[in-house]
Amino acid sequence: MSTDIEKAPEALQQLVADNDTGGRKPTGATAAFIFGVALLWALFQFWYASPLPFALGFGILNDTEARAIHLAFALFLAFLAWPALKSSPRDRVPLVDWGLALVAAFAGAYLMLFYAQLATRPGQPTTVDVVVSLAGVVLLLEATRRAVGWPMAALAAIFLAYCLLGPWMPDVLAHKGASLNRLISHMWLTTEGVYGIALGVSAGTIFVYVLFGALLDRAGGGNYMMQVSFAALGHLRGGPAKVAVVSSALNGMISGSSVSNVVSGGIFTIPLMKKAGYGGVKAGAIETMSSVNGQIMPPVMGAAAFLMVEYVGISYSEIVKHAVLPATLSYIGLLYIVHLEALKMGMQPIVQAVQRTWSARLMRIGLGLSGSVAVVCGLYYVLQAIKATLGPAAPFATAVVLLAMYVYALKQAASCPDLPDDIDIENPKPLETWPTVKAGLHYIMPIGALIWCLMVEEMSPALSAFWAVTVLVVLMLTQRPLVEWFRGHKTAEAWSHGWMSVVHGFNDGSRNMIGIGVATATAGVIVGAITLTGLGLRMTEFVEFVAQGNVMVMLLFIAFVCLVLGLGVPTTANYVLVATLMAPVVVELGAQSGLIIPLIAVHLFVFYYGIMGDITPPVGLATFAAAAISGEDSIKTGIQGSVYALRTVILPFIWIFNPQLLLIDVHGWAELVRLLVACTLATLIFAAVTMNWFRVKSHLWETALLLVAVVLLFRPDFFMDRLHPAYQSVPAAQVFEVAGKVASDDRVVMVIQGSTIEGRDIAKTVALQLGEAGADGRKRLLDAGLQLVPLGDAVQIGQVKFGTRAAKSGFEQGWDVSAVQVPTDRPTAHWFYLPALLLIGFVWWNQGRRMKRVV
Repeated sequence: MSTDIEKAPEALQQLVADNDTGGRKPTGATAAFIFGVALLWALFQFWYASPLPFALGFGILNDTEARAIHLAFALFLAFLAWPALKSSPRDRVPLVDWGLALVAAFAGAYLMLFYAQLATRPGQPTTVDVVVSLAGVVLLLEATRRAVGWPMAALAAIFLAYCLLGPWMPDVLAHKGASLNRLISHMWLTTEGVYGIALGVSAGTIFVYVLFGALLDRAGGGNYMMQVSFAALGHLRGGPAKVAVVSSALNGMISGSSVSNVVSGGIFTIPLMKKAGYGGVKAGAIETMSSVNGQIMPPVMGAAAFLMVEYVGISYSEIVKHAVLPATLSYIGLLYIVHLEALKMGMQPIVQAVQRTWSARLMRIGLGLSGSVAVVCGLYYVLQAIKATLGPAAPFATAVVLLAMYVYALKQAASCPDLPDDIDIENPKPLETWPTVKAGLHYIMPIGALIWCLMVEEMSPALSAFWAVTVLVVLMLTQRPLVEWFRGHKTAEAWSHGWMSVVHGFNDGSRNMIGIGVATATAGVIVGAITLTGLGLRMTEFVEFVAQGNVMVMLLFIAFVCLVLGLGVPTTANYVLVATLMAPVVVELGAQSGLIIPLIAVHLFVFYYGIMGDITPPVGLATFAAAAISGEDSIKTGIQGSVYALRTVILPFIWIFNPQLLLIDVHGWAELVRLLVACTLATLIFAAVTMNWFRVKSHLWETALLLVAVVLLFRPDFFMDRLHPAYQSVPAAQVFEVAGKVASDDRVVMVIQGSTIEGRDIAKTVALQLGEAGADGRKRLLDAGLQLVPLGDAVQIGQVKFGTRAAKSGFEQGWDVSAVQVPTDRPTAHWFYLPALLLIGFVWWNQGRRMKRVV
């Protein structure tokens, strides 16, 4: 949110720079050089994400080469943009940092520069290879300390030391150790360490999405979302807090930084919340929670969504489908919390909107929503018809339709007054919602292009972002000239402004990516240490020892570990750490306990608890930023934010035991509607419980009844399982028959047993998601990566293909399938929604009686 951050006080701008883009601000030729290198990096990434290299047959790079170039740019800019110490100069780059930047860039690009030679001597590094790699690892840790923070650098250093000191570690952690040559070559000269999956996703996907967010903000999209939120909600009771929640949800979809979200929106919303009566601590906590929750909101999810594609092995559209309901529920819960806070404190609106009757308001809302739905549906069917009828000419016809819509949207914008650049804190003015929406309808087009390419055309995330950025660049170059032309004004200055906005937006994208690029590379060091030492297996044994077979204890312990790992570590790198260390542990131990936990549920679990470190004292950086704006104590703000976060904290535990929250095993529209209504109501009631306020202050017994209702709504299966089991066992020999009957994208559940590498006999329950429905169950299993071998009445696992769903689901080659679990024909668990509604209705009625007595 660069343009809004520029309006913040200098101390806050410095805080964001220190955290996101680099705290050094040189002038003159040095500033121009850094700007040019950042621009060159952005252009390279834009080229790499595009289809142009393959179309032109020029500049084609393999994944390893692209990762090396990506890291070289990140390291070079890290040493130029971040000072070494607090006492280091901010207005110039010392000579030593120039030297470190050049050496680090060479080491980062070494794998690309000498790719052919290194390919001829795998596992046999020369002295030069070792020296360059060692220098690269050391400089990477230093760049991480500067750009990301000492916790991440220290964590990576500890893992490197663990690799070398394995024989001298306690028995539970001991391993045979690694020589310096083997360690360094593993980390720097292969794709097992620094140049692994995390850096690959950063180079191939994350950069172009960060670029999209930076460009959209430069175009004015961030301010547009803020103004629309203020127009729609600013006149309500507790309006500024509701504006903070909604605008942060919108901005969080495209932004990857909690701290910049807090500053860009908080400089307006926190003072307004204080003015409305929330107080500084609660205002800061609300803004912090709103901004941090942006990390869980699809489509970007702090860039973790793209990493999940690699780690979980499902498509991006499926990741979004599973993540959208919990993220939406979290924001709905926070919106209700701020409403309850306003009720508790008897707040009144700080701005007065045009007075209308309830019928008129409902009419306007209904027309607005129905009209929006009609336009979206109409556009969808028109574009689909063009695609079906015009064949190869469809892209050109689609471009004409979109261009016509864009020109029409700009004509509408020209007929409206320009949106304010900010919100007047001292004397806020109400805005009409529809004119405010019309003034920036064209900003929706690049977001719509992104969603269309991802969800409808099912392009790769990188290619989808390329086309979205392309649309956005066209918008930035033309929006001001066309608006001025429609208004009858001169356009020369507008063209220049558009061009400069694009250039500065590309620079913003690169500056925002430096820390992410360095962090993902350092995360690769930790992942490499885990693969080199086999720490993952030992972690499973350790957690199993701590939990003693209790699944809830295991989940609580892992949640705590994720929270600790998340302290001071950025979202993207944090997810890599917790997904590598903790996710396999949950899958394995859950399976051994007979609990079927979908892999995506595990990864979302560790991701949610990892990002809670941005809130939790004493290291929550987003909390520090909010406290700096509110002028309150950061610890008190963090504690209040942690209370507000409870409605988010419980969600991962719910979907572990009830995957329907992730829209898994939801069959039919009727079941989907029941689920959405029940989960939304449960979120609202739980928010009321945490605030100890429903219609009025709740009695203890009322809180207890509401908690029972929350459990019934979120976990109806818990009660139904005690009356009627969800699955029944059939012989393993029927596995192919069962697999043939499973619906498309549904799961087949098996109990398998065998011996671990330590010689321990165990049994575990595993589930495999199958693809398209078909009669041939054997083929469906093979397509999912699982080959089963019938041996009379017994069935053995013959082969588990590497990297497939079967491998990620915990199937083990050579193990036996002891039984197949098939769903029973039991009544839907949703019948337990009825007693929950009765309990809520009773508490509502009883508190209503108390309200009448008070009056």
